[in-house]
Amino acid sequence: MGKPRAAASPPQPAARSGWHRLDLFLARLRPHRRPLSLLVDAVVVAACWNITYLFRLGFERWVSARPWYDGLVLVGVIAVYLAAFVALRVPQGLWRFTGFGEVKRLTLACLLAGAVSAAAVMGLGLYAVPRAVLALNPLVTLMGAIVVRIAYRMLYEHARARITGGSGEIRRALILGAGDAARWLLAGIHHQGWTVLGLLDDDAAKRGARIAGVPVLGTLDDVRDPAVRGAATHVVVAMPSATPAQRRRALELAASTGLPVLTVPTAAELADPKLRHPRVRDIEPEDLLGREPVQLDEAGIGAVLRGKTVLITGAGGSIGSELCRQVARFAPARLVLLELNEFNLYTVDQDLGERFPQLPLVRLIGDVKDREHLRRVFGRWRPQVVFHAAAYKHVPLMEEQGNAWAALRNNTLGTHCVAQAAAEHGAERFVLISTDKAVNPTNVMGATKRAAELVVSQMAAGHPATRFIAVRFGNVLGSSGSVIPKFKEQIERGGPVTVTHPEIIRYFMTIPEAARLVLQAAAIGASGQVLVLDMGEPVKIADLARDLIRLAGHAPEDIPIEFTGLRPGEKLYEELLADADATVPTAIARLRIARLDPLAAQGIGDLLDWAAACGPEGEAEVRARLRAAVAEFAASGV
Repeated sequence: MGKPRAAASPPQPAARSGWHRLDLFLARLRPHRRPLSLLVDAVVVAACWNITYLFRLGFERWVSARPWYDGLVLVGVIAVYLAAFVALRVPQGLWRFTGFGEVKRLTLACLLAGAVSAAAVMGLGLYAVPRAVLALNPLVTLMGAIVVRIAYRMLYEHARARITGGSGEIRRALILGAGDAARWLLAGIHHQGWTVLGLLDDDAAKRGARIAGVPVLGTLDDVRDPAVRGAATHVVVAMPSATPAQRRRALELAASTGLPVLTVPTAAELADPKLRHPRVRDIEPEDLLGREPVQLDEAGIGAVLRGKTVLITGAGGSIGSELCRQVARFAPARLVLLELNEFNLYTVDQDLGERFPQLPLVRLIGDVKDREHLRRVFGRWRPQVVFHAAAYKHVPLMEEQGNAWAALRNNTLGTHCVAQAAAEHGAERFVLISTDKAVNPTNVMGATKRAAELVVSQMAAGHPATRFIAVRFGNVLGSSGSVIPKFKEQIERGGPVTVTHPEIIRYFMTIPEAARLVLQAAAIGASGQVLVLDMGEPVKIADLARDLIRLAGHAPEDIPIEFTGLRPGEKLYEELLADADATVPTAIARLRIARLDPLAAQGIGDLLDWAAACGPEGEAEVRARLRAAVAEFAASGV
């Protein structure tokens, strides 16, 4: 388990330093910290008792002048001191964090134990024990206990500096998975300030083995055992090639420990010979999806894109930028980036320049509602494939006063402007990025996207030379404005995590999945079609929030979840995207074609003419126009 399909063999693990070995030894002792603390303190009390005698009687008499029962007295003194330490919770203190608070507890405990010991000795008539010894012993014991703790802290701080290269905390990992991914990780993780306590794997043949000197301690289920976890500060899931179900199980087991959970790069990244020292990373959205990724026709997509000029609107957005990266893999002749936001355009340009330095890029600031600018762009660069990702997508924001008109102009009229420019300049394919919110829309955003689909249907009927396609999918994990970044930010702030409703559910896919679906639609979609993805089972948003809290190493009571109520235009349950009654299958598993009313686009022309001719309008007028053009929106009664 956890063995990646890597072409390259794992590098030889780096030898651990003596400081790593020392920290590993101390970490294995740490689960027994309290009894060991008492044992060390007992030795300190005994040593300080003898030091006090030495101070009082000198070298010549410190042994011979003692009474015969001094050994019994010492046993009693040790017992009293340990009882005082337990009563004042001294063993619970962490020696590596010894400070003024710990010194105060030790002072009180030593004074209390010294007073009780002296009273007991005097009360029992054991006058041969020097009174000076009884008086000085608490102070000497206090100094001894403090010196031991300070020495430990100094040793820990020095080891930490040598291991981490600075003042950061030493991180101790328990790794789930003992395959090649774990070997790759062990080859470089020590250089990054980590100590690996052990590996866990369900493969019985690996039980008790050592990989790069690190023992395989048990099965994945053993991560729940505190004795196995020991002093681990993190759990790392190193199973990049396991099935999504296996990875999901490993993540759930790791999250149950209450420790922060990390994972390793993908199998493809591990196969990269440039990756000399693989680094652990945070849990990404795709790690939480827990299903097999959709397998697409890479050869067919390549035939559509290779050697072509491709234009992407909204190229700097979450979906648009991933589309750029996915398209670039298929070696187009040129990639034209059209984006209204300057910073987003700069960001995606820098990313593509690093990843694909040989790919010619055209970087354009532009508005999809500007017909004349679009005509000049299409006339200059003659794109053969167009992906239209520019849109306003945030449902509650588009419900705000004044934003409905902006949503209609950008999402619907903008789609018509780009589609018309594509048709006028001989584009082969035009692909609209749509949304599940367009299914029986109950909000302005969904209605404008459904209207955009009708624009595609209308253009397909009037311009047979260009293939017009729409792609519809659900919520995209990790995209801007999605719940994952929002929840992570709230968790980092200490909560609360806000969820609109305890029963709200959504269908999810990852950004790479969404981008690949769009490319596949461009390859197989017929003109006028709307393609949808069978996205499996829906996810309850509250459960997703709880998963993220646990994977960040927090208990549910540490980061509360607050339910704020459904927002304007928000549904409790999204429509099924790929219901068999509403779709027909394609040659690609889990990719289906929506059944649409061929007469539905009849009223879209009037809506476009009104949106192009009018200035900012009131909410009521915009909604009325949308209801007139989009039958499903009218049926919703919104």
